[in-house]
Amino acid sequence: MSTRGALHEERDFRAALACTTTQSDSDFGSDSASASDSDDCLRTVTARIDRAERDTKHKGASYWLYVTEPGGKKDSAWISGHIPDSPTAWSGTHVKVTLWRGEIRYVDFPAGRLSTHADPRGSYRPRLAASLGIGFFGLAPLWAGYWWARRSMVSPLRAPWQLGLPMTGALTLAATSAVVALVTHGIWTALEYVAVAAGVVLLGCTVAALVLRRRQKADDTIEVTPSVPTSEQCFPGSVFGEGRYSAGGGGYLIAAPGLLLTTPDPTGAFARRPIPSTLIPIRVRPPYWTDPHGGDYAAESVVIECRDGDTPVVIVTKKENVPWVLGVLQSVTTAP
Repeated sequence: MSTRGALHEERDFRAALACTTTQSDSDFGSDSASASDSDDCLRTVTARIDRAERDTKHKGASYWLYVTEPGGKKDSAWISGHIPDSPTAWSGTHVKVTLWRGEIRYVDFPAGRLSTHADPRGSYRPRLAASLGIGFFGLAPLWAGYWWARRSMVSPLRAPWQLGLPMTGALTLAATSAVVALVTHGIWTALEYVAVAAGVVLLGCTVAALVLRRRQKADDTIEVTPSVPTSEQCFPGSVFGEGRYSAGGGGYLIAAPGLLLTTPDPTGAFARRPIPSTLIPIRVRPPYWTDPHGGDYAAESVVIECRDGDTPVVIVTKKENVPWVLGVLQSVTTAP
């Protein structure tokens, strides 16, 4: 059922009146009773609980309640929430059940009323939450597609703020609108709160964009102090380039005093390949979308731009490992 259909059903249910036919409980369930009253009225009858079974398919305390109405008609209802007593003690208990359009909509226990999952009041909320959430969530990939197709030349960065900030705003608005739809009463009230949230998110993104633009530097070089390791260190890292650097290095780097190697072994025990001493580091920077593999590297990775003669080479590793790489490369290239 659509959100509109759920709203119409709730409106009809709230407008429904109690059935006017005067009958004893023993008459309900008979053909004359079903024919004398419209299904659009609220029919309340006394029913006996046959058994209650815990619903194991859903989280939380929910139960299937099986009842016998006057006249012997069998029926069932799915209820959840605060359960008055232990369900195992319900068998044989008499309760009031209210039916509308052939389904039990709520049950009156001695301790209070519980709505069933067939109660249409508020049933539009999950549908509205899904519609709003998916709608705003969809703005994120739309913006990403537009950025890469039309605006990617604005910045060479793999994850520029011009891409990340609008996507963050869209995801924030998607989550907020879904929550608002679930906790508010009425679709227009929910939409009013969503409009306010959209204004707040837009204002926040605008302020953040101004701050980020002011802080943006023409040079994105990352300052790192080189450090020569006192012992051999093995860590994730790759080398990309042409010629003898085309193999990629195996996925791990070994930094030792006066020596930088590549290896496919996480322990660094075998297939160790030394990096040529002619490799000269130029600078450290964030990943670019023009880098090998589109700059799609592990989180917190940075790129060390290098040159071996006329051959450009990049080393990719986490920022915490960069001091060792720079320390070894500089010590090797400056060695007599």
